[in-house]
Amino acid sequence: MITPDDIVQIDLSRNTCSRSPYPEKDLEAFSCGRGYNVAYLSRHLAPDADPLHPDNILAISCGLLTGTTAPASSRVHLSALSPQTGLLGSSSVGGYFGAALRAAGIQSLVITGRARDPSLLWIHENKVEILGARDLWGLDTWMTEEGIREKFAPSKITSLAIGPAGEHVTAFACVVGDREHAAGRTGMGAVMGSKLLKAIVVQRPTRFPASRSSRERAVIDRYVRLTRKSREFEPLSKYGGAGYMKWADDMGILATRNYRSNHFEGADRIDSRNLAPYKRRSTGCYRCPVQCKAELYFHEGMHRGMRGVRPEFESTAALGARCGLDNIQDIVFLDNLCTRLGIDTISAAGAIAFVMDLFERGILSQKDVEGLDLHWGNAKAMETLITQMAQREGFGNILSQGLRKAAEIIGRNAIRYAPQVKGLDLSAYHPSHIMGTALSYAISSRGGDFNQVYPSIEYAWSPEEAVGKLGDPGAVDITSTQGKSAIVKRAMLVNIALDCLGLCKVPSLSLIRAFDLQIESELVTILTGYETSPDTLFRIAERIAHLERIFNIRHGATTADDRLPEMFLERNRPESIQTPRNPDWLRPMVRDFYRVMGWDEKGVPKQETLHTLAIEEFS
Repeated sequence: MITPDDIVQIDLSRNTCSRSPYPEKDLEAFSCGRGYNVAYLSRHLAPDADPLHPDNILAISCGLLTGTTAPASSRVHLSALSPQTGLLGSSSVGGYFGAALRAAGIQSLVITGRARDPSLLWIHENKVEILGARDLWGLDTWMTEEGIREKFAPSKITSLAIGPAGEHVTAFACVVGDREHAAGRTGMGAVMGSKLLKAIVVQRPTRFPASRSSRERAVIDRYVRLTRKSREFEPLSKYGGAGYMKWADDMGILATRNYRSNHFEGADRIDSRNLAPYKRRSTGCYRCPVQCKAELYFHEGMHRGMRGVRPEFESTAALGARCGLDNIQDIVFLDNLCTRLGIDTISAAGAIAFVMDLFERGILSQKDVEGLDLHWGNAKAMETLITQMAQREGFGNILSQGLRKAAEIIGRNAIRYAPQVKGLDLSAYHPSHIMGTALSYAISSRGGDFNQVYPSIEYAWSPEEAVGKLGDPGAVDITSTQGKSAIVKRAMLVNIALDCLGLCKVPSLSLIRAFDLQIESELVTILTGYETSPDTLFRIAERIAHLERIFNIRHGATTADDRLPEMFLERNRPESIQTPRNPDWLRPMVRDFYRVMGWDEKGVPKQETLHTLAIEEFS
């Protein structure tokens, strides 16, 4: 039987580390990963906590299957009170860090306090040490990794690190693993920076687990076969997620020029198929059959000689279509710059698109933005703003505080053009044209984001599948507001379950697309010895969904936060796509979602619902 490993608690203020066994009651109630994090934060974080205060808790947890022989079992979940939203901060990262952490006998790291000087955690030979990192402070994430490798040579290591954005506590600073993997959203890098924690370094094992039995190999092989037989497997493996840029534009859902439009005339040019001539090799995460990442080398063009990493779909859409930039080499350069500086590409690009929109409308002048030319697609100005946001300098210092706060500082009714929910920038799909995603943006526990819910059911399933599994063929009509509560609830719970197991969502939700947790429950049963079922996983996920809701309410969220910005709800939106819907078209979907979740009309979980789920202690 594979059981959860230890919890390691680190107090940076006291310079102490302690271990304790994983609590059995939490395994049964919340599994691991995302579930353990929110349960721990709910029990130990004060309602009036400050995200940048030493008392904020950063929980970094492997999923139940992370580091096992399960395919794509690479994920680690990071949670804390978010500096960007003031609510639940939540992000996950792949690569090899999680597998190495599990090999070191650690399920979760719980980090509190603030170090006296820049520090790092060194995890090796069953030990956790707090070491100085002043020599790494000020370095970007790629240089930090190089410095770590020199520091701990000849050990093979894997790491999570922050860049200048985290050190300067930019609200949407991210945490970068091994150059190409990022826990991007909600500012977990700023939390690390506020604690003067530069990096977490883990010694990689000499070997990872191997399959132990024919039953184990059979269920693993079945998962891989289901992944590979998807018609999307080859293009996703070959071109990565950004190979779907033209698809999103053809669907009419590609957010363009700060959501003024749902079509980008340069969609063909920014599709990652254009990067095929520059691809050096495919890369990816621990035990992933897809290997959707790639190393690039530009042997020609304006960035000739550059070596870099291929951007993901969201990064390409954000830096490209949303900012009106159609040069694929510029997008790669800016994406890699964000990674090196340790800044979330979606929020950075969202802030840039927002001020470009204000500039184009005449709300901001060139004098207001310190001489920058912020016309659509100006890559040089984008580079300047990204650097300024990471360093908290110039006009970028205003944007570094997050979109909602920046709009408040700018004034002049700028908030009208700020596409955010709960303080978090929306992601690539235009919510006026894909209703399940619109609802997901509104109700996601971390704010306006696709990946936290991942409702790809609405365009992946046929009407016949929707009837059989949801009882409503209209649920998969992306233009219809009908049937979306059932889709969003199903997708959200599956998404939570995967975050608890530590499985990547690309094979499961982008390729297999079953959304039934059947194969995942088989993996748990065979690989861990814990007899489970889809119903059990759904029930655990439902507990966590309610707990995240309670956490946010405790920290100030209300039903007023479960809505899209006015720019998507106005009947006569300038330069935007007109729809025949009532201006309040979103509210009925939100109310129906409350109903199917067992929440009252104010979005508060009902006491009887909490009793049924056995989580009254958190009410």
